[in-house]
Amino acid sequence: MMMSDLQGQIWMDGSFCDWKEAKIHILTHTLHYGTGVFEGVRAYETKAGPAIFRLEDHTDRLFNSANLVGMKIPFDKQTLMQAQCDAVSKNNLNNAYIRPLCFYGSEGMGLRADNLKVHCAIAAWDWGPYLGAEKIINGIRVKVSPFPKRDPEAMLYKAKATGNYINSSLALRDALTSGYDEALILGTDNSVNEGSGENIFLIKDNKLVTPELLTVLDGITRKTIITLANDLGLETIQRKVELKEVFDCDEAFFTGTAAEVTPIIEIDKTKINNGIPGPITKMLQENYFSLIRGTYDKHDKWLTVISDS
Repeated sequence: MMMSDLQGQIWMDGSFCDWKEAKIHILTHTLHYGTGVFEGVRAYETKAGPAIFRLEDHTDRLFNSANLVGMKIPFDKQTLMQAQCDAVSKNNLNNAYIRPLCFYGSEGMGLRADNLKVHCAIAAWDWGPYLGAEKIINGIRVKVSPFPKRDPEAMLYKAKATGNYINSSLALRDALTSGYDEALILGTDNSVNEGSGENIFLIKDNKLVTPELLTVLDGITRKTIITLANDLGLETIQRKVELKEVFDCDEAFFTGTAAEVTPIIEIDKTKINNGIPGPITKMLQENYFSLIRGTYDKHDKWLTVISDS
């Protein structure tokens, strides 16, 4: 089924409209120049009802992305946080993927955008494991991408901006057509960066290693896993990671709001942990799923329960 064929309501510029009526003009600036910013957020069913995980953190990052690209969002943070909650409740969802998007309109054409209206939309729908229900358990096969990530000084990698994802799209397509599940993107210096839409962690000698934030998105799931690792007494080292390290690690996994915690069992035909998810990966994954479902014994503040009102 196409995304446009889903049923429900989408929040646009302050009010809800029918799913099929959430449309924009073909000459919308962001469609041509990649000048939008967005978020990926998830809500999960808990004993207290549907709850959005790290809602405030995601919303803060949306505003930070907008600030980095010089976009002024015409709504305050509380309004957008409430709209995300309402998008879940109005669509009667217990589990949901939520997509806030801010974009420039069709008031003019050309690269200039500061004179254009900023629009905001929030959609929510039921979306299971991004890389597949079986693969989040059994792990995925990853291909090193031939499309490197460009100079961090030339790109706003700290912004979750729509235009930043063309490289990711090309990398993923290459991986899929080659028979893999995901891509691993390198920097121009051949260092490890991230997946097409995920952060990566390696485990070596009971320590987590993940690329420093110079060229990768400051992932909210990444932060969560670092905290959960600390809860287990595991050290996380953030530094430049060489490609050769991925072939010598004990375990590896991707993190992301969509991907959650997905084990990596093979990279470029080299098996990781004999081709099965490793024990630390499974422990962190189990604790992550416990956390987002409201059954973990810490970090309750990260769950925003959606009220019936």
